[in-house]
Amino acid sequence: MPSSVIRSYHYDRRRRALDIVFQSRRRYTYRDVPEEIYEAMKAAFSKGEFFNRHIRDHFTFERTGAEPQSGLS
Repeated sequence: MPSSVIRSYHYDRRRRALDIVFQSRRRYTYRDVPEEIYEAMKAAFSKGEFFNRHIRDHFTFERTGAEPQSGLS
């Protein structure tokens, strides 16, 4: 999943929450995301383009911090 925008993402089906870590290492949690949106994102060729069209400005979100750098505690 190489992306110039998104570093990683994870979906919690129980909470319907999509966690996205951007290349800047900023982490956001998007709330009430249907599983179909997550599945479509997984299948999308461009994760960043999909995010901009279907997630950004469509779901409530909160910034949840930064991803810890590898090897640091």
